[in-house]
Amino acid sequence: MTWSIRLAERRDAREIMVIEETRFPEPWSLGMLLDEMGNPATRRYTVAIEDAHVIGYLGVMFVIDELHVNTIGVRHADEGRGVARSLLDEAFADARARGIRRATLEVAASNTRAQRLYFRYGFKPVGVRKNYYEKTHEDALVLWNDDLTAAGVGGPTL
Repeated sequence: MTWSIRLAERRDAREIMVIEETRFPEPWSLGMLLDEMGNPATRRYTVAIEDAHVIGYLGVMFVIDELHVNTIGVRHADEGRGVARSLLDEAFADARARGIRRATLEVAASNTRAQRLYFRYGFKPVGVRKNYYEKTHEDALVLWNDDLTAAGVGGPTL
């Protein structure tokens, strides 16, 4: 691993947005991202940095005793290197340190690559949000992990 992970800063927002806009048909706006990043009491945004550039990011939200994965993205050129896993490992370790044991997220029904990653972390489908994505009208799978402390969740074997 040649990258490091740190808390995102406002100066990272433009690079995050480049990834967001190339990865998703309905990217967040810069304003939405900055609003999220400006709410550290309930949000946590991290970036993977390599050669002084953002190569991946993860945004999570804390809802009472749960972690919600809001967004995750990795530059196309850095796919398959373990960047997303590193971001998730770090976030889940932080969640466990906060006493959070459950996590949830929505993922596009067609995004099987992301689903495989989440399944490796013990997420299971529990429902479908019909037409969740406004522009594409695609459904989202609702995934839950009820035990972030389970063996292998975010561990080194992933």
